[in-house]
Amino acid sequence: MWVAAAFISALLLGLYDVAKKRSLKGNAVVVVLWLNTLFSTLIFLPVILDAELSLCILSNTPLQSTRGEWGDHALVAIKSMITLSSWLCGYYAIKHLPLTIVGPVNATRPVVVLVGAMLLFGERLNLWQWGGVLLTIVSLYLLSRAGRREEINFRSSRHVWAMFAAMLLGAVSGLYDKYIISSEGLDPSFVQSWFCVYQLLMMSIIALVVWYPHRASEHFHWSWAIPLISIFVSAADLCYYNALDSEGAMIAVVSMIRRSSVIVTFFCGALLFGERNLRSKAIDLALILVGMVLLAIGSL
Repeated sequence: MWVAAAFISALLLGLYDVAKKRSLKGNAVVVVLWLNTLFSTLIFLPVILDAELSLCILSNTPLQSTRGEWGDHALVAIKSMITLSSWLCGYYAIKHLPLTIVGPVNATRPVVVLVGAMLLFGERLNLWQWGGVLLTIVSLYLLSRAGRREEINFRSSRHVWAMFAAMLLGAVSGLYDKYIISSEGLDPSFVQSWFCVYQLLMMSIIALVVWYPHRASEHFHWSWAIPLISIFVSAADLCYYNALDSEGAMIAVVSMIRRSSVIVTFFCGALLFGERNLRSKAIDLALILVGMVLLAIGSL
């Protein structure tokens, strides 16, 4: 079941990237991200109230949560800082880069997670999984090389470096998720709901300090794609946390499967945003699909 949850999370992550790209067109990054944290908090507010007030309405559902101690909240606050840093870098990058560039760069995250999982958690992959991982790594490397035809200098572009920073911080966040859920025993719904609250508080401070004094030049207009960001990422994270909480779940495999969201961003980049050089990237995407199948077979 955790493999299926990871694949659903990947689909939702792809739609999440598309919604971000649409929302950020002509908009201030900080405001869009603040609204994302606001809507995400509103989505999970019933989960917090159900647990804190012992209403038990959500009992025996994937949204059932628990009350946490101060130490648990501290762990979630740290997770919020790591993830928010990744999101800030990622939002700035995705605003200025094509989706067919952002996807491959971000998809290198499982490589970092794989190394970290093997070093920190002693995870070991079977032959099928190794085949899937290696094939996916090769295909993503080829896809990233094809992306250079977009006339973006990978060495000097600050937006590409922001995307790499988002990828590395996202990998750290994934490993930290595994730690607090598996080792510290935190409830996934507790982590996800309070994570939204702490992100909203942090992002509110950032918006007041960074955006508000310059609001005249940092334009913003409403887009209905903005609330879709929160809906897609909340649903994706719910599947992700439940996958990690399942017996036998491997963070390296879950993270690799989630990166197959690059397939969704590729097709949406072509159909919705008219991005170029698609033919040379199609073979690489086919290799990614084969790699995902090998990972799924090895995880059954």
